Amino acid sequence: MPAELTYESTLRELATDQGVLRYHEAGEGPPLLLLHGSGPGVTGWRNYRGNLARFAEHFRCLVLEFPGFGVSDPTDEHPMMAAGGAVVRFLDGLGLDQVDVIGNSMGGIVATQVALRHPERVRRLVTIGGIGRNVFSPAPGEGIRLLAEFTDDPTREGLVRWLNSMVYDPRIVTEEMIEERWKQATDPGTLASARRMYGSKAMAARAKAMAASDEPPYWAMLHRLKAETLITWGRDDRVSPVDMMLVPMRTIPNVQVNIFPNCGHWVMIEQKSAWESAVLAFLTRKDER
Repeated sequence: MPAELTYESTLRELATDQGVLRYHEAGEGPPLLLLHGSGPGVTGWRNYRGNLARFAEHFRCLVLEFPGFGVSDPTDEHPMMAAGGAVVRFLDGLGLDQVDVIGNSMGGIVATQVALRHPERVRRLVTIGGIGRNVFSPAPGEGIRLLAEFTDDPTREGLVRWLNSMVYDPRIVTEEMIEERWKQATDPGTLASARRMYGSKAMAARAKAMAASDEPPYWAMLHRLKAETLITWGRDDRVSPVDMMLVPMRTIPNVQVNIFPNCGHWVMIEQKSAWESAVLAFLTRKDER
């Protein structure tokens, strides 16, 4: 990463009517919004800092930090419920009518929901794991179960078990990563927010509410998605198993899929160069329609 693309040099703030949204900005060109996933100690910067330099050669990259994860100001809403509104407030606040979006895991679900509700705002969409629903594999996946265990009882050992479930190659889980994640994940405010999302009681309540809801799940509405879409996935993902991809692959009208071997949930980290090349080819190709 070039020296100028540091955490401090790229950090920005946007004041909104629901608190300050913090984000990282780098590069010039068409706007590219990058949305992070969830889990202990997650931030947009940690998800995408390794990819920022390459994408910044082509795009004005905007890495948004969702409310409720310890960086942007929290709102009164459940963090997962607040995320979509934060995206729209962010785009409005920066005066951006349309963007390309990359979303990792939860960020991919949020991006998909925004593209369904506001089709004019998203030109092209890239997802990294997470979207769809389990077809053959049990749900929740191993990584989600370990996430709930850590959230209920936050120990360093539990954090390491969860981090190892995120990757194919355990060498990626360094002591530096563990320490960085541990520090943020055990911050009282961040931990309280995580328990609203991933505590075992919260997950059980959400499953019960979804079963009783008359609203269709977002994955049942993917046939309405207007954005050209690239689904990227790690073949060896133990958080959101790759068979989840089958429903969106079949139902999104204009979709392509790229599955990366020897790769877990963090495709943008574990298969960095190959993933960046595939995403850039998709985002920069000329519109053939």
